[in-house]
Amino acid sequence: MPLSRAKLAVLLVTGVSAVAVASVAPSFQGHADAPAAAAVPPPPEVDVAPVVARKVTDWQGYSGRLEAVDRVDVRPQVSGSITAVHFRNGAFVKKGDVLFTIDPRPYQAEVARAEAQVAAAQARVRFTAADLDRAQRLVKDSTISRQSMDQKENDAREAAANLKAAQAALDMAQINLGYTQVTAPVAGRVSRAEITVGNVVAAGAASAPLTTVVSVSPMYASFDVDEQTYLRHIAPARDSNNIPVQLGLANESGYSRDGAIEHVDNRLDVTSGTIRVRAKFDNADGMLVPGLYARVKVGSTVPRDALLVDERAIGTDQDKKFVLVVNAENRVEYREVGLGPLREGLRVVNRGLSAEDRVIVNGIQHARPGTPVQPHIVAMGDNPAQTKVTTASAAQ
Repeated sequence: MPLSRAKLAVLLVTGVSAVAVASVAPSFQGHADAPAAAAVPPPPEVDVAPVVARKVTDWQGYSGRLEAVDRVDVRPQVSGSITAVHFRNGAFVKKGDVLFTIDPRPYQAEVARAEAQVAAAQARVRFTAADLDRAQRLVKDSTISRQSMDQKENDAREAAANLKAAQAALDMAQINLGYTQVTAPVAGRVSRAEITVGNVVAAGAASAPLTTVVSVSPMYASFDVDEQTYLRHIAPARDSNNIPVQLGLANESGYSRDGAIEHVDNRLDVTSGTIRVRAKFDNADGMLVPGLYARVKVGSTVPRDALLVDERAIGTDQDKKFVLVVNAENRVEYREVGLGPLREGLRVVNRGLSAEDRVIVNGIQHARPGTPVQPHIVAMGDNPAQTKVTTASAAQ
């Protein structure tokens, strides 16, 4: 049955109202959820550590070479043929150990001849002494002339002088015989035998060395120190023997030996602007060998106050180094810092921090300067996986 116009109008108005209500309802729902979606997230959690304040020693590193305290080229002091070599190449020898034997027979014969001359001189002394004694008795009775008496006194004096000369010749012959046993002048490690059995050697400083002996312990390390380090560290205490110095070898990453400054040269090389310094190190294990490359560092005699932070806390901003500090309001601050050397796993900070600062050591990627953070206090240098202590717990 066809609808009347009045009924059709009512139905159209009702449909439009329903559509309007349905379209408005989601809009109100969206406004109701907006505050929840716009809620502020909590501050990020970061590990912060108080700056470490302690005394540190400033060190300056140098390159040097090891030197033996004693080094001797063993040369023959008498001529002759080598009859024996008594050491093993590269062995350790004590002072006085026999190294070589030079044929002693010619020198034994010379000793025998000198002994005979001494015996003859002694006989002559005894004879002239007895003759002089007789002359002294006879001259009292005027049995002999005064001239004869003077002659006998002169003979006695000549005999005594000849005995001294014969004794000196015997001593020299015995010394030369002793030189046929070539001994180690110092304790140390001997090189190889440069001249072997059967070769004839000549005496004197110009002769070829038979071998070389170098002392083992202690050992010197010589290096050149710049003028600034000399004035700052060495000059004020050069006579006190308390300048700290350490040594490391080429195969070591650190410095394994402590030593002492043994000698400072008496002049500065104006060409290089350096002064020669020599330090002494113990070498009981024999690892140090003359000629080895050595890394040497010299420290200041008076430690200074310094601030230190963990390397994890240090960031790089182009050519600058920085750390992020959490202030009293738990907001992040950017601090540019000047860095010093490593000391016991921590980096010295020469400028940019104070002893009261707290530095972010873990979670730097979540922190931005000026933004709040939730700090957890840890000890400087601790592993971030270790148990954390909150700020509230630390305050309690």
